[in-house]
Amino acid sequence: MEDQNLIELVTAAQNGDREAFGSLVVQFESTVFAIVMKRLRNHAEASEVTQDVFIQAMRKLSQLNAPERFGGWLRQIAVRMSINRAVRRPNECIQSPDTIIVLDDEPESPLDKLLESERATELRGGLEQLGEVDRQTLISFYFKGQSLKEMSHEFDRPIGTIKRRLHTARNRLREALLDLQSV
Repeated sequence: MEDQNLIELVTAAQNGDREAFGSLVVQFESTVFAIVMKRLRNHAEASEVTQDVFIQAMRKLSQLNAPERFGGWLRQIAVRMSINRAVRRPNECIQSPDTIIVLDDEPESPLDKLLESERATELRGGLEQLGEVDRQTLISFYFKGQSLKEMSHEFDRPIGTIKRRLHTARNRLREALLDLQSV
């Protein structure tokens, strides 16, 4: 889009011209959709967020001081809103765990039960060797099934810290399990 034409459309839209804003939507809709789709990877959700981006842009257009920067400003809104949607979306579960258990129609052999019991014992031993923070982090994530956001609230730490703790705890557990196997 030509710079002068863009500035005129943005200025007209800021002055309440809905047709001018409609032209901006037509010009930038595919760009905004691509930005949102890249983050969300879900067509329906990306379409919804794209609409929300333009609603937000229409509401905040009066705050844009430099009409020539409309494209970058709109991209920032799209990125921010798609990140917010990705963080706030509920955990997806295609099948409930009960369904998966029912689908496992092979009866367990005594050997399977013994191996499972041994693995559980090794895992408990590995967890016991970890520090309290590592142990609680792994238990919250793997046994309680908490999301990173839930863990962030429980431990009163930022999500980035929880991710780092989880990574570190996994590595320490792996090392502890390797030590147990070599004994």
